[in-house]
Amino acid sequence: MFEFITIGLTPPLLIAIAFSLPIFTLVVKKKLFYDVYALISLTIALILSLYNYYLVFYVVRGPIVYPFGGWPPPVGIVYEVDALSAYFGVIISVVMLLIGVYSVWYLRGVSGYEWYYTLLLGLEAGMIGCVYTGDAFNLFVMIEVLSVSAYGLVAFYRTSHEAIEAGIKYSLIGATATTVYFIALVFIYGTFGTLNMADIAFKSRTASEFPFSGVVVGNIHLASAIALALSMWTFTFKAAVVPNHFWLPDAHPAAPTPISAALSGLVVKVGVYAIIRFLYTIYGLDTLQPISNVVNLMMKVLIVLGMASALIASALMIVQTDIKRLIAYSTIMHVGFIVAGLSLGTQLGLEAALYHTINHAVGKALLFLSAGVLINAAGSRNIDEISGVGRYLRLTTLTLILAILSLEGLPPLAGFFSKLLLYEAFISSGLAILAAVLIISSAFALLAYIKLLYGAYFKLPTRDFGKIREEWTYLIPLLILTALLVVLGITAPLFVNEVLSPISVELTNPMKYITAAEKVIKVLGG
Repeated sequence: MFEFITIGLTPPLLIAIAFSLPIFTLVVKKKLFYDVYALISLTIALILSLYNYYLVFYVVRGPIVYPFGGWPPPVGIVYEVDALSAYFGVIISVVMLLIGVYSVWYLRGVSGYEWYYTLLLGLEAGMIGCVYTGDAFNLFVMIEVLSVSAYGLVAFYRTSHEAIEAGIKYSLIGATATTVYFIALVFIYGTFGTLNMADIAFKSRTASEFPFSGVVVGNIHLASAIALALSMWTFTFKAAVVPNHFWLPDAHPAAPTPISAALSGLVVKVGVYAIIRFLYTIYGLDTLQPISNVVNLMMKVLIVLGMASALIASALMIVQTDIKRLIAYSTIMHVGFIVAGLSLGTQLGLEAALYHTINHAVGKALLFLSAGVLINAAGSRNIDEISGVGRYLRLTTLTLILAILSLEGLPPLAGFFSKLLLYEAFISSGLAILAAVLIISSAFALLAYIKLLYGAYFKLPTRDFGKIREEWTYLIPLLILTALLVVLGITAPLFVNEVLSPISVELTNPMKYITAAEKVIKVLGG
């Protein structure tokens, strides 16, 4: 039962690595040490995530449960990694490693790099912990680890009034959001007698007794409705879905550029992950009535909110003059597409949403990191003040353009195929209006991107930027991210069939998730 120790080892190991780093500040002062420490740690995370993905998809071909301390679920906290968890884990670790490489260049001449890396590694530990856990309370704990790291990184520039204000806003509302989720857990535990996800999933479908946690108590339908409403409010805040998006346009621009890439590309996806886990695995359309009716209603609400996110954010992109703020609104728009797709309740909608998740993570990280080079060269985030700087940084500008083209949906780049799949999912669900919103919001976003490109490259320079040279330290992650967009595009049919289809099948029929926990109980609990 403990042969798959990497499943349980990954999150606590990453947390230990992250929060052990400040100890070295007592004896080591050289930046090179912290650069190497961070890159080795991020590489370890990638290796473990890839290995766990291999175990889930090709060895066990199903969820893997790791019980801490040998306590069976639901008595002890467990990590349960299924296809969805493994998929998100790989996305997080790949993009975070590339952000780490970029950070080596970005932090030159910046003080406080040791604390930056501590929080960066803590951010990844929290994200991996969120997607690997099989316990709803441990999800709360890992969200807190993720959130505290994110708050600190947003306010990293402590002398900037903008950064401090954004960090305070993000942390205060974020703390409120996690408290709301904690209240949701109270209702779940009070009725189901457990916080184990597989246990809740079993009882929400059968209302039968589960080993150790017993039978349900009281009105599970009302408790589930309240818990779902509260938890969805929290998760839509974490995912920056309208109307809970208001923190993002301030937080992302104020943060260091690599952190903006992590927040927009990855952190909001943890909210997306949690929405999927609750609406498909823990609850779902196959649960007892009227729980299934509540899930169905929640999905309809999320579709509306997703499309509102796309329209509102794309319209606001047009009027932005701050590059990072423009890109931040783009994140809200794309998360809207993803949430609307996963809320259709169909396998095709899930596949489209999951495909757009990885394409947006890679494309948005590339866009933010490329823009960060231009901002650094120009010394400003204002589109008017970077006039023509792209002419001095042609390769960086090329990666910026390719990121935009992918996010806009131009073949053969990855964004085209995930948008096409979303379009097909909307049409096949009989919701042509959603397909129209997809097209209209993409058109609005294109206008904003044209303004950005015109200012960065086609507009004549208004001042001398001096001798600017492109450096391989930041070009390597930019080129790798660009290559990923191409590969994800040209392998679209294979990727959907081999990766996304197994995930959607598991999510729409969560019995594998439940039986994996039951097998551990039989071995450890008798």
